[in-house]
Amino acid sequence: MTKALRIQNLKCGGCANTIITQLSKLNGISDVTVDNETGEVSFSYATTPEFEAAKKKLSDLGYPVKGEANSLPKKAKSFVSCAIGRITK
Repeated sequence: MTKALRIQNLKCGGCANTIITQLSKLNGISDVTVDNETGEVSFSYATTPEFEAAKKKLSDLGYPVKGEANSLPKKAKSFVSCAIGRITK
C-alpha cells in the first residue's frame, strides 16, 4: 500500500533528504518521496505496524503528521534533521 502524509516542520531539501534516508532504513518501507511544496511524504508499506513505525520515525525526526502535537522540542529536532540532511546530501 502507498500512503501520503502531510507533515509539519518541512522546510527544505535537507529535511527531505533526512526523511528519505531515515524512512528508507525501516523494514518494509520503500518508495519514499517528499514534496516540499505540499509538505507531503509518501511511501509504500505492507502492514499497519510498518506504517505506524514510519509515522513514529517522522515524529522522532521532528516532522509530526499534521494535526499531531508539534512541541518546541519537535521543532528543534526538525532543525537538527534539516542540518544533517544538508550535510549528507
